[in-house]
Amino acid sequence: MKATSPLPPDGAASRDALAYFDTLPPVSVSDMGGLWRGRELPTGHPLDGILEPAGWFGKRFSDAETVDPLLFGTPDQLVAVNPALVPIGILLRAPFLARNPVALAVFRSLRTFMATSAPKARLRTVRYRGSESAAMIYDDLPIIDHFRRSPDQSVIGAMDLRGTDAPFMFQLTAVAKESERV
Repeated sequence: MKATSPLPPDGAASRDALAYFDTLPPVSVSDMGGLWRGRELPTGHPLDGILEPAGWFGKRFSDAETVDPLLFGTPDQLVAVNPALVPIGILLRAPFLARNPVALAVFRSLRTFMATSAPKARLRTVRYRGSESAAMIYDDLPIIDHFRRSPDQSVIGAMDLRGTDAPFMFQLTAVAKESERV
């Protein structure tokens, strides 16, 4: 069953998405274990419409210390990309560049060179917007992804990136749970 969100699929204002996020219950670190499929929740953020066309699959949480924050490809051929190699500053200043078909093709061809076998994030319980919940802290970037449980058992994420006014919003749906809990 495909997870859904009460947020409209064509987008919502950032304030409305955050108001919804604030109503959701927290997620424990142990609930995050496994492979998760990602989907953007458009809010007008500069990164909207960049990840999915680039082949973003989602995230993998093997344990609290072993997290692959950026998985691209298909379930049978996933590539964990090192987020430190993604030009996030350029994407924020000129997101239209990443939406260009030529740029997307270049990224897809370079993904294997940006791949890593080392974990690039970890999970912790963090207080954000009045609630303590599981959060993914990137190792090399000033980014924290904060998670809350959606009524359909998916997880809504708010990517808090230093220097941006509002978070990038996304949804994660569990594909497979790790045999070993986080």
